[in-house]
Amino acid sequence: MAVYKIFPTKDATLYSQYPNQNTGLDQILEVSSYDYKGTRYKSRYLIQFSTTEIQNVVDTKTVGSWVSYLKTYNAATSGLSLDTNLYFYTVSGSWGMGTGTLNSSPQVTNGTSWNFKDVSGSILWDNEGGDYNLTPVYSQSFTYSDPIDISVDVTNTIESWYSGSGNNGFLVKLSSSIEDSTNRNIQPIFKNFSIDTNTIYPPYLEFKWDDSTWNTGSNAVLGTPESFVSIYNNSGVYYSESVPRFRLAAIPKYPDRQFLTASYYTENYYLPESQSLYAIKDSSTNEFVVDFDSNYTRISADATSSYFDVYMNGLEPERYYTVLIKTVVGGVTKVWDENIMFKVEKG
Repeated sequence: MAVYKIFPTKDATLYSQYPNQNTGLDQILEVSSYDYKGTRYKSRYLIQFSTTEIQNVVDTKTVGSWVSYLKTYNAATSGLSLDTNLYFYTVSGSWGMGTGTLNSSPQVTNGTSWNFKDVSGSILWDNEGGDYNLTPVYSQSFTYSDPIDISVDVTNTIESWYSGSGNNGFLVKLSSSIEDSTNRNIQPIFKNFSIDTNTIYPPYLEFKWDDSTWNTGSNAVLGTPESFVSIYNNSGVYYSESVPRFRLAAIPKYPDRQFLTASYYTENYYLPESQSLYAIKDSSTNEFVVDFDSNYTRISADATSSYFDVYMNGLEPERYYTVLIKTVVGGVTKVWDENIMFKVEKG
C-alpha cells in the first residue's frame, strides 16, 4: 500500500476560559469561539508527531516523491456559517502534554494550557494561547453542509521536519477575527477525536506515494467488465506490523469459445495498467480507511499476477476490513466489492 499512517506522540486543547487547566488526556480536541455569560472565550489545540517516525517513513517506506496529510475525525461540530476556516500553524516552542482533562477536579496543571507551555506548569507562553510561526500556514474551509473531518496537505512542513528543522507540532485555530468576534451569532465549535479516544478514530499523519510497478509475463489483460476478480492469497488475519502482498485473480465470466484441452479458467488475467485501483473500508462502519486514489492506490503487476501491498500498522487492530477493486474495462468503470475481508490483530 502506498499509504502509511503514523499517530501523534501528544496532543492537548488550550482553553481561554480555563487558562491554567491541562487537557492532555482528553478524548476530544477542540477549536472554538463562544460566548459564556457575556464573555468571549476561545480554544485551540496542539498536536505533535515524532521526527524519528517521520524520518523512518521517508527513509525506509516511501519511493520517489510523496505527500503528507494531517487528518483528524469529527466528533461534533456546531455553529458553522456558510464559510468557516480552520488554520494550521507550526508551534514555535516546546510544550508538555500533561495528564489532565477538561473536567479534572481538582484542576490538573502539569502540562500545557492557555497560559503555560511546560509540564511544570510554570513557564508561560510568550503569547497566551500558544506561540506559533506565522508561516507556513495551511487552511481548510468548512460549511454546515460539508464533510467536517480534517484533511490538510502539510507536505512542505513535514519535509522541513524530516530535514531536521525544529518540530514542535501544529497549532490549530480559527481566524483571529472569529476568535474575537462580538457577533453572538458567530460561535463555531469543532470537536475532533484525540489520540486518547476510545473510538477507532484517532488523528494521524498520512503519507502517500506511488509504489506501483508494471512488469508482466505473458498473461492477457482483462478485457471485459463481466468478470470475476478476487484475492487468491488472503489469509484472513494479519498482525498489525505485517506488510502482506495481496495477489489478484481475474478471469472473464464468459470466456471466448475456443477448442482447448484444459479449463477456460486456468489462465489468470491482469487488470488494466494505470486504471486499476484498490480501496479498504471498515467492514462494520462502511467508512473508507483507504479510499480509491488514482495517484496513490494503483494496482501493480509482475510475472505472477496483479497485486498491491498493505501496511497493516495504519489500520486499527481487532477490526475487520473489506477490500474493493476498481478498474476501467472496455470503457466501463467497474467496482468489485465481493466481501473480500480480513482482520487485523495486535502484533
